[in-house]
Amino acid sequence: MGIQTQLRRAIAVFRFAALGYPVVLCALMFDSLARPALAFLLVAAIAAWTGSVGYLYTHRGYRPALLYIDLAVTVAAVIASAWVFAVEGRTTPVSVGPWLAGAVLAWAVARGRRSGVVAGAIVAGVGTVFRGGVSENTFSEAVLLVLTGLMVGHLTRLGVEAEERLGQAAARNAAARERERLARDIHDSVLQVLALVQRRGNAIGGEAAELGRLAGEQEASLRSLITSESYRHPLDGQRDVRGLLGRHSADAVTIAAPAVPVRLPAHAAHQLAAAVASALDNVRDHCPPSTRVWLLVEDDAESVTVTVRDNGPGIEPGRLAEAEAEGRLGVAQSIEGRVTELGGKVAVESVPGQGTEVEMRVPRSRGRTDGDAHSGR
Repeated sequence: MGIQTQLRRAIAVFRFAALGYPVVLCALMFDSLARPALAFLLVAAIAAWTGSVGYLYTHRGYRPALLYIDLAVTVAAVIASAWVFAVEGRTTPVSVGPWLAGAVLAWAVARGRRSGVVAGAIVAGVGTVFRGGVSENTFSEAVLLVLTGLMVGHLTRLGVEAEERLGQAAARNAAARERERLARDIHDSVLQVLALVQRRGNAIGGEAAELGRLAGEQEASLRSLITSESYRHPLDGQRDVRGLLGRHSADAVTIAAPAVPVRLPAHAAHQLAAAVASALDNVRDHCPPSTRVWLLVEDDAESVTVTVRDNGPGIEPGRLAEAEAEGRLGVAQSIEGRVTELGGKVAVESVPGQGTEVEMRVPRSRGRTDGDAHSGR
């Protein structure tokens, strides 16, 4: 049950309590009123509307049409009370008192402090006009109504924001506990099995040794995943680039990264990781199996840079342009396209026989969110 629901119920209770003011006033001053019968009918109408609007607000919420009708009824009650609550010998008619604040409270809770102030000013202005102009009573009533709309609207906004933050914190805590449980289960089952396959494969040799090597790489990647910032904090809108790149760690791939998290908006981090994966795919597809790769992650205040360097045969001059013309868009789209859409830049340096270096620099501001092509070099 959220704070808005609680406030609707609280306002309904307040309006019923405030209804006691015109009821008691009418009873005590019945003989002094210039139009006692009409005053009784007005109080009965106010009571009926109080019950109706309280039920509607509680069960249907603050619908715009209902808010406007409530404000119109309140203004009509102010105008009517200035006539039927007139007392012989008094120049200023008696007010219906705190009941007027009911509509102002509804507007403040539903629409915020500005709307609360406007509603309070409307009710106060009508009361001032129809109750004989500015006087000590009408001025005090106007100030109280405007301040009520301002303060209740402001406090409601603060309460709603606090409720949202509390819900987000609870969701993060629940997700963190669930991920800790999954991490324990993975450690006690999947990782143990992969480690066993690696040991047995190495002991048997032959093709089993290759299976053992692959199992070892998957174990390292999975272990890196369940200990990464991205896995432990999935709901903050940020991702640790180190965790996304850590899954590529293997005997032939060395990763050098800062000791602290390298955080980017989730979309930018995933797109950068996809571009790096494409660069590694190119190395596997076009370089000898013995080729080694180094990933360097650099973080500064304005951007994140990932450099992929290998000691393969390199790229012949003009080969990338030829590949793009032939429709082979691995570098042009899967790497450059992704990074460019994030507002970043890609620099490719290669010398035949001396390897290739691909530098991808992504600014911390978010880029566009589409574009996901992927193909070979």
